[in-house]
Amino acid sequence: MFAPITALYTSLLGILLVALAIRVTRTRVKEKVDLGDGHNDAMLRAMRAHGNAVEYVPVTLLLMLVYELDGGSHTLLHVAGITLIASRLLHAWGLSQSSKLTPGRLVGTSLAWALPVVLAVLNLLRIA
Repeated sequence: MFAPITALYTSLLGILLVALAIRVTRTRVKEKVDLGDGHNDAMLRAMRAHGNAVEYVPVTLLLMLVYELDGGSHTLLHVAGITLIASRLLHAWGLSQSSKLTPGRLVGTSLAWALPVVLAVLNLLRIA
């Protein structure tokens, strides 16, 4: 089995996940927080940007992989991959601005919720 489109977006998102993890570590050093969030807003926001990506990226990539292996549309896979990257970047950017709801957070979260649902429906339609 060969899934080059999902492999592309898995690789790019793997790099993004590491970048978000490095951001957590840098914030830990800057804010002098050894464990947890230390009741520090900047630390909590960095942790949640990374954690949220870890929560949404794997299942979405898995749904993309299944769709690709089942012969799904390459165009739709690229749209999904680009949307997933955009959603994570928007969410991380929005969360870096404020703990309150920001446009980046709103759009990033909305896309992160919609994308797995759309991919799940596409997969279900392929087996129906």
